[in-house]
Amino acid sequence: MENQDLKEKIIKVLETIMDPEIGIDIYNLGLIYNIEIVDEKKVKIDMGLTTMFCPLATTLPLMVIDQLKEVLNMDADINIVYEPAWTPLRMTPKGREMFKEKFGYDIVEQYEKTLNPRQE
Repeated sequence: MENQDLKEKIIKVLETIMDPEIGIDIYNLGLIYNIEIVDEKKVKIDMGLTTMFCPLATTLPLMVIDQLKEVLNMDADINIVYEPAWTPLRMTPKGREMFKEKFGYDIVEQYEKTLNPRQE
């Protein structure tokens, strides 16, 4: 299998794993920083968290490991990344739309206003 095809399958699995607090999948939320395919049975993933004090810091990586094993029979090494820190700018366009539908506002627009509070 081509690496790009396998990466797309991995992404599809990641899109099934929801951040329980926000209700958006971890891929479109922008928590997946990097996917490195080692071989057809192993992947290394750099993953961020929405905050350094995320109560799901141990749960989410285990969910990724379990789902990749169950769906694709792949082993996963998960590296939690704190730098660069997660911001809403990491969200995919799909994740941004999901957030807007769920919460009624564009989180990226709100975030950008906090960066430049004097600009309207």
